[in-house]
Order: sequence, then structure tokens, then C-alpha cells
Amino acid sequence: MSLSVLNQDKPDLPEWYAELLAAGWGPVRVCIAAEQQAGPEVLGPLYTALGTRFHLEKAWPGDRAVIEAALTEAGLPTSLADAMHSEEYDGALRASHSDGMDRVGYEVGTPVISVGGSSFFGPVITPIPRGEAAARLWDGVLLVTQTDSFFELKRSRTRDPIVD
Repeated sequence: MSLSVLNQDKPDLPEWYAELLAAGWGPVRVCIAAEQQAGPEVLGPLYTALGTRFHLEKAWPGDRAVIEAALTEAGLPTSLADAMHSEEYDGALRASHSDGMDRVGYEVGTPVISVGGSSFFGPVITPIPRGEAAARLWDGVLLVTQTDSFFELKRSRTRDPIVD
């Protein structure tokens, strides 16, 4: 799912968030282009390379050099960065977004995860667990997805996200 697509028609967004959403179109277009040209297996490495730059290094998602560095790290041609400002991939982008959102409903955000025939929003975790703690959490997530009547766990955030 794409927050840029999800929020494109929402009025009264804070200016900083509207700017971030506008910049967000570029990376997701590049991901769609990469998937179409090299297959879905490139998305994991590319998504990780992009996420590291955006979330850990605080790089701006609209910066072509940042996108090109992520493409290089993922073993993809930097020419895919041309997709950042092209609407050529928007149909596929919207279809992918709709596929994810149709699985969980439109009153959620990101991440949307599908596993074992079940789809859900979340988990939203900060800071992220590592090692055995991450494995235990994932086992718990998988366990609740096996209960057909399970819909939601939620609590209010009491602190800003911790990205490490």
C-alpha cells in the first residue's frame, strides 16, 4: 500500500506531511518499475535499501541520488530512477495499492501484511525487536492470524517512533 495514494485526496493535511506524501510517489513508482522489469524478488532488497536511507539515514525520498544509491545496493540499474517522475507506472501502482487495501479495509495505514491467506494492518513496533525477541513476536503475529474471528489489537502511542 502507498500512503501517497491513500492520502492523495485528503484535505487539510499539515504542509510537512503533504510534502512528504508528494515525494513518496517517486520511490514507489521506482519499486513498481523494478518489479515489472526484474521481477518481484527484487522488491525485498530494494525496499530494505530504500527504508534504510529514509528511516535510519533520514534521507529525503524525493532525492534522485538517494534512489539511485538504493538501486545500486539492490543490484538494479540506476536508470530505474527515471520512473520517479513518470506516471507510466501509476496504473500498476494504484492496482497494487488497491489489492493490499482491499484485503484489510481502508480505515488502516501501513504496514499491510499478508501471510498464510490472512491479511492485516501492522504490527506497528518501535523500537523494533531483534533476534529471538523478533522471532517470538512474529510467532505471536502468525498465531493470531490463524483465528478467523480475530480483528484488532490496538493501544494509543505514548512516545514518538524510535528508529534504530
